This record gives sequence, C-alpha cells and structure tokens, in this order.
Amino acid sequence: MRPHRRKRLGIILFIATGLSVAIGLTLYALSQNIDLFYTPTQVAQGEVAAGQRIRIGGMVREGSVVSADDSLAVEFVATDYVHDVPIFHEGILPDLFREGQGIVVEGSLDTAGVFQASRVLAKHDENYM
Repeated sequence: MRPHRRKRLGIILFIATGLSVAIGLTLYALSQNIDLFYTPTQVAQGEVAAGQRIRIGGMVREGSVVSADDSLAVEFVATDYVHDVPIFHEGILPDLFREGQGIVVEGSLDTAGVFQASRVLAKHDENYM
C-alpha cells in the first residue's frame, strides 16, 4: 500500500471512529431523558416495570381526588374508562386540574402499583378561557 493511501485510510478510520463514539454518546444521553407514554390499560396490564420513568395519559376519575389538609399531597385516579391507575402527587396542581379533565402525569410506578407523579399536566382544548 502506498504511503498516501495508508494515510488516507487512517484519516477515514479516525473520522468513522469519532462519528461512532459521538452517535453512541448522543443516543445514550437521549435514552436517559425519554419518557415513554402509556395509557392506564397498558399500565394495568403490566407493560411498565416498577421504577421506570414514564408518562400516563388519561382522565381524572370523578370522585377520586383526595387532598391532604396539611400539605400539598393529593391522590387521585387516572382512567381510560377501561382500567384505573392510582396516582400520588405532592406539589402544586395546574389551575385546569379537576375531576373529569384530561391529564398527563410524569413519574414512575412504585412496587405497590401506585404511580408516584413528579409532574401533573392538565390537557385542555382551544376554548379553555
């Protein structure tokens, strides 16, 4: 092999290795920040492992909201009208949060089957005001 071909091959291999490492690190970083979206039925059927960070979308079951008197803790049930998932959240709820309202909650499922929400988002249509 001629010296200039060997040098060119070395440069190409170096660039390919660098790109592979950059792509691998990018995919690893993105996988740490991805929250998968599930319905209450999928959660009830066991498609979610305990501790896995996910989002659950559904409706707040009528009559299920229980607020603590001495803290910001609130418990409610998210439903897709087929299955229910109990949700626990400690923090401020959005202004549009109410029973019968569409929600998305972020967090993880504990070993007891209760979803520990770190964030609650209220869904609304274009006529929310």
